Amino acid sequence: MTIVVGYVPTPEGEAALTQAIEEARKLNATLLVINSSKGEALVDNRYAQENQMQGIEERLAAHGIDHVIKQPVRGHDAATEVLDAAEEHNADLIVIGLRRRTPVGKLIMGSTSQRILLEADCPVLAVKAKAAG
Repeated sequence: MTIVVGYVPTPEGEAALTQAIEEARKLNATLLVINSSKGEALVDNRYAQENQMQGIEERLAAHGIDHVIKQPVRGHDAATEVLDAAEEHNADLIVIGLRRRTPVGKLIMGSTSQRILLEADCPVLAVKAKAAG
């Protein structure tokens, strides 16, 4: 089994990673972590830094999870990278984090999560970060 998780260094990304780890442990699955940038990696705050990715590597190893971490910088948006990885690795599940957006915000900027939910060929588990406070 393979689980793909779309990771960004945000509370939503952390929630997705935490849930993906739990699912991988339950299902004894390989976890494929995708953190991508369109090419502005040096200024893209959604592209995790080396120390952040090292922390994820250590966390997965500590849980004994078979895993692969990828940080593609190919000019594709995050949804494309997650969907392509899921297809390439014949994923059984995709895990993504959700954040609240206004209807106008979704209209103007689109929604990575919405695209993954609509276009994925496998089940998608969408999780929210815990509320602050």
